[in-house]
Formats: sequence, C-alpha cells, structure tokens
Amino acid sequence: MGRLLPALALSALACSPPAFAEPADTPWDPGLLHAPHRRDGRFFNPWAPFERRFWGALRWYLSRNPYDKSSAPQLRVVPNDGSGFATVERSASVTWVGHATFAVHDDADVFLTDPHFGSRALIPKRQVPPGVPIESIPDDAFAVISHNHYDHLDEWSVEHLPESMAWFVPMGLGDWFREHGRERVAELDWWESRRHGRWTVTCLPSQHWSRRLGQGTDEVLWCSWLLDSGERRYYFAGDTGYFGGFAEFGRRFGPIDVAMLPIGAYEPRWFMRNQHMDPAEAWRAFQDLGARWMLPMHWGTFDLTDEPLDLPPKELLRAVAEARGDASRIRILAVGEEWHVE
Repeated sequence: MGRLLPALALSALACSPPAFAEPADTPWDPGLLHAPHRRDGRFFNPWAPFERRFWGALRWYLSRNPYDKSSAPQLRVVPNDGSGFATVERSASVTWVGHATFAVHDDADVFLTDPHFGSRALIPKRQVPPGVPIESIPDDAFAVISHNHYDHLDEWSVEHLPESMAWFVPMGLGDWFREHGRERVAELDWWESRRHGRWTVTCLPSQHWSRRLGQGTDEVLWCSWLLDSGERRYYFAGDTGYFGGFAEFGRRFGPIDVAMLPIGAYEPRWFMRNQHMDPAEAWRAFQDLGARWMLPMHWGTFDLTDEPLDLPPKELLRAVAEARGDASRIRILAVGEEWHVE
C-alpha cells in the first residue's frame, strides 16, 4: 500500500476527498467570475465544475510514488520571537509562520492569513515549528480565512489567538467561528468588501472546494483575498488551481505589491491540477497578477502529497529560469523569516 500515508494526508484535508476530472480546454470567459456559484445549497466554480470520481482517488491511493522521500527534507527556520509585532513598522514586513500562514505587519497593523499554529492538520504532523509563537500576535490583529480544510482552518489556533481579533471568512463559515466564541466575524461572498480601519478587505474567487467534519462537501465557500491599506495591496491566493481569474484581479486591483501564492501539494498532476497549482503555474499566476513581489507558500510544513516537502521552491526557480523570468522578484522565505517590503 504505497499510497497509504498520502491517502491519510489528503483525507486529513477534507474528510473523504473527491477526485477531479481533467479540465475541458475551453476559452476563458471572464464573465464566469461573476456568475452564480451556488446551487442546491452547495457552492461550485462556474468556469470549471469538478466531477467527483471515487475511482480517481483510489487510483492515486494504490499507485506508487515516483519520488524518493527517504531523506529528511531540508527546511530553513529562522528564530523569531515575534516581539516586533508590538512596535510600529516603519513601512511593512511579512513573516512566514509556515504553510499558508503569513503575519503581515503594515505600519501599526498586523494581519494573518489562514493562521495555523497547531501541531497537526488533523492527521499530518507539522514538520517545523511555527515561525513565531502564537502569544506574540497582538490583540488588535485581524485575519482572513480562505476555506475550511484542516491545513488552512485550525481550530486550536482560532481558540488560542486573541479573542478580540476580527475575522474575515467566506460564506458559510460565520457560524463555525461564533460557535467557537469568536463574535467579530464578517462573512463575505465573492467580490464583496468590508472596511476594517484603514483597510479594504475584498473576498475574491479561487478554484478549489471545501469539506470538513460537520460541514458537507462544498457547503462552505472558498476564496482568495485582496487587502488594501490605501498605501499597499496584498493578494493572498489561499488554496487554488490555476485559472483565468488571476489576470482579471491584476486588471481590477493593480498595482498589487505582494502576491502570496501556493506552490506545493501538487503531485500527481492528473489528480491535483484543478485544485492546487504547481510551481510553474504559480509563476504564471504571478505574471497574470502583475504584482511586484511573489511570496511562495503552501510548502515545507505539512506532508500532504507525493512531492518532497522541500522540492517546490527548487521547481519554482527551475520553471522561472526556463521561462527566462526575473527570479529576483521572488522571496523564498525561511519559516520565521521577516522580509521588509521594498
């Protein structure tokens, strides 16, 4: 059973995962980004509805992993006690906490993306400690959540972050937060925005799906986020396959200063391509967005799929070189590393 552990890892993401059919090669229609995306109580991607096939998942589970994962991955960690969050940042900085969690410190404000400080994503163990201690997050911080999979929405983290924090979540997740004693929660649909102090927080489409214990398949929306301080704009992709929406976001919201894009959990491609970008697709998404800086994420923390944990950034740099792109626009952070936005 060469696929046993990855099967458990993926089930940890979503509790009995679906498989997806190959996408149809049809011209991209930007209008589908604004099309209805809920039917019979379930959300869907209007431009690429997923076809769920049990046999596809079984094929992956029983297949042999072509990658050699016998050696321990080389993962960089920088000590960081998070004390800087208590001060006013002269401009802006971004610290990678791990996986899809960044702590953005912009002027006097701190916000988190998909905050996960826990030891597991239901079943998969955390391979490196969080980049900063959860106790360092200030009381007036706020957070965005992209969807309800266990590597992005961590119950332990929500319960141990400051009760005073504000949360911005996609449709269908508000009740979950209130049930966990978090009343400062705003539930948004795609293209909706809310003000939070000087910030405009906008919920945008992504190409993914949702499921969690107690929440059925696609009963909760998935999304990406655009956070605009009035001085700087940050795009957080959450979890997504590549799709034409990135170019539309670049046109609507540019210039974008920092794009946080997933590059990991992408193998095997025949199974993962609709739901997770590979590094080459992440670079293409970055170009579509027209952002100044790319911060790769969604790698190096939880072992979820076939590829080794430390492979995605190497593959990203290889793909950029093959495309003759400018790799100087990429900041591959160590866990705990603080990068000052230039």
